[in-house]
This record gives sequence, structure tokens and C-alpha cells, in this order.
Amino acid sequence: MSEDTDYPEGFTRVVQALAAAGHPHAPRWLEVAARTSQEAASALGVAVGQIAKSVIFRRRSDDAAVLVVASGDRRVDEARVAALAGPLGRADAAFVKARTGFSIGGVAPLAHVQPTFTLIDRELFRFDEIWAAAGHPNGVFRLAPADLPRLTGAPVADVVQA
Repeated sequence: MSEDTDYPEGFTRVVQALAAAGHPHAPRWLEVAARTSQEAASALGVAVGQIAKSVIFRRRSDDAAVLVVASGDRRVDEARVAALAGPLGRADAAFVKARTGFSIGGVAPLAHVQPTFTLIDRELFRFDEIWAAAGHPNGVFRLAPADLPRLTGAPVADVVQA
């Protein structure tokens, strides 16, 4: 990361949050947007499963954002998430931006503008190293799966399809 480059606000917020948490790996700015797990994996030269994708739902009871951080090669099981978070609805792009401060394709697991109910899928722990979005489709950061609960305060759960 160059100090003289003006990065988007969401990316900058993640850079600052990771630095404040003492995370050893600064986010990287990719030359190409990585809005999907496959795009991110291709840009980084890693397996799709190593991409920690962020899936947002809208909790019906209080309109809160529910974030599931899951392995890029797995499909989130909405029923499993609802069993832990309560009944869910779909989250459109405006809801995601308003609750997290990030656009779809760049939702980081931390540094949201409003509190989110977050779950981390256990399948991420198959890998020693994973990559998550850093607040923008061009931003990513490296971490170990065990860093996610520490950075987010979120529990690890089984929330993907078998």
C-alpha cells in the first residue's frame, strides 16, 4: 500500500481497524476487482475455499444485518443461520451498504458502521491461510481462520450446506 494513494473510505476503515487490532498483515489493493470468491482466488493464486466470503442477511425481528463469513467453495445454509440468528430475509445492496458501510463484493468481516450479528463458518478452518475482503472489491487481507473470532468477537458455527 502506498501512503500517497487515496483509497476508498471503506478500505481505509479496514486498514485502520486491522492496525488497531495489531493484525500483522496490511490489506492489499488488487489491480482487478474481486467481487466473487472465484475472482478473488484467481487474483491471489489460491484455492476458492481460502476466500472468506461475506454473506449478509436481514434479521426480520429487528432489521439487523446478519453476516456469515464462510469458505468461498461452500454454500451458506440459510436454515442453519436462522436457527442461530432468528428468522431471516434477503438483504439488498442498499441495506448492505447502510448497515455495514461496504458495497456488496467488498464486505469485510470487521469495521462495520453498525453492529452486525456475525457467524464464522467452521469450514474455513480447513486452511492455514485465508483471505477476506477489505472494504472494497479491490481490497483483500490475509489472515489465519483463528484470527476471525479474535477480530470480530463472533462465534464459530456450522452454517453451510452439508
